[in-house]
This record gives sequence, C-alpha cells and structure tokens, in this order.
Amino acid sequence: MMQPKQRTPSSDRRFLIVLIGLAIGFSTILLMMVCANIWVAASGQSSIWQTLQRTEIRRAIWLSIGTSLLSTVISLWVGTGIAYLISRNRIFGCRAVDLLMDLPVFLPPLVIGMSLLILFRQTPLVALDDWLQIAFEVPAIILAQSIVGIAFVYRTMKATFDQQTGRAEQIAATLGASQWQAFSAVTIPASKQGLLAAAAIAWARAFGEFGPVLVFAGSFRGRTEVLPVSIYLELNSGNVAGAAAISLLMIAIAVVVLLLVRVTAQDRSGR
Repeated sequence: MMQPKQRTPSSDRRFLIVLIGLAIGFSTILLMMVCANIWVAASGQSSIWQTLQRTEIRRAIWLSIGTSLLSTVISLWVGTGIAYLISRNRIFGCRAVDLLMDLPVFLPPLVIGMSLLILFRQTPLVALDDWLQIAFEVPAIILAQSIVGIAFVYRTMKATFDQQTGRAEQIAATLGASQWQAFSAVTIPASKQGLLAAAAIAWARAFGEFGPVLVFAGSFRGRTEVLPVSIYLELNSGNVAGAAAISLLMIAIAVVVLLLVRVTAQDRSGR
C-alpha cells in the first residue's frame, strides 16, 4: 500500500503564493477597468456631472431603479414560491420544472428577448399585448428583467430550503398551523440569509439587464431607455465619454447596494 506523501512547508507556501497572485491579478484588472472609465469620462468635452444631468439620462436612472426594484420583488415572490414547492414536495413533473427553471440562466440573453418578442407579437397573445401594451413599453422591461431574476432566485432559495430539515414546519403543523402559516412564520424567517442573497442577485441582474430589454422593449429615448440601453445609445452616437460616465454611475450604485447587503448580512448573522 502506497504511503501518502508528506506535506512540506515549501509546497504550502508555493500554493499560497499562486492563490495570492490570482487574487491580486484579478483585483488589479477590476480596479483598472474602473480607472479606465474614470479616465475616459473625465477626458470628454462635458463633465461626468453634466452628462448625468441630461434629461434623458435622468429619466433612464429613475426608470432603471424603478423597474429593477419592481422586478426584484416579482422575482422573489415567484422564485421563492416555486423553490418551496419543488423543495418540499415530490409531485409529478417537479424534475421537469427544476430543469426549466435553469433555462433562462443558460440561454443567451438575446434569445430570451427574441422569444418574448415572438411570443407577444407573433402568436395569439398579440391580442393581449394590444390590450395591455407590453412589448416596446415599460412592462416589457419588467418582464424581461424578471424572467432571468426568477431563475436566479429559484436556484438560490431551493438550495436554502434543501438545507433545512423541515422539522420546525412539522412542529408548527402539529400545533395547528396551516402550510401557509408555517411557511410565512417559520420557513421564511429561517431563510433570511438566502432571501437577502437572492434579492441581491435578482436586483443586480435586473439593473444590468441589456439584451432581452433591448430586443423586447426597444431603445426609445425617454420611454424604454434604462441605463444599459443608455450606454448602448451613447456608444452608437460616438459619445464614448458619455457612455463611460453612465458606466461609472452604474458601478457606484452597484457598490452602494453591495455594501448595504454586506452590512445587513453581518448584522443579521451577528444577532
């Protein structure tokens, strides 16, 4: 029988050096990307502040914030509900649903947008679209953002529910609680960390969603223009500095949200 090789301090040191090199290298690339945006935005004819003060950009900011928050709420409700269903029940078709829920994550974004456009403009659902005005309007933005957000929420929350034994829910049931009461009063409070992570991922994807939004909602100034679409429009018009300024704004918002999530998670874990 072969004896395992003895661990040597030198091999551990080399392994640690490689990991540190990877961390420093990737962190440097990220910082250089941010600095590149700052350099390009500052070298433009108009300042970063002037770019962000333009009427169409201000509308895009508020539209991005509003639609991303609303789609995050929708994603949490739908994704969490489906995740709980599949995690706690072994019903017919649950494996097919579990497979389908991963589809938006693996599909190219443009395919999602094109599929939504065909669904609402080339099928009998066109009557519903004519009535509700979905395609090429604000509802199209929310729907496109939610399709991917629900998939990420589902996967995050299913992993969270699968780690729970369900014992507390059974105890609540023996005390007379309904399944909804056990879910809302026992399961959800025990899943706050997973919910926070799911909300952060869903919001991040919604806030930065571009491909499905561009195809399904269009790129109409002042109507369906969210910040990623603003970057696209600025680049198309040759205003690279303006696109860089909008990118910096999105980076700043993302950093603020990330810090808030980290602080909230630490507060909850410390309780």
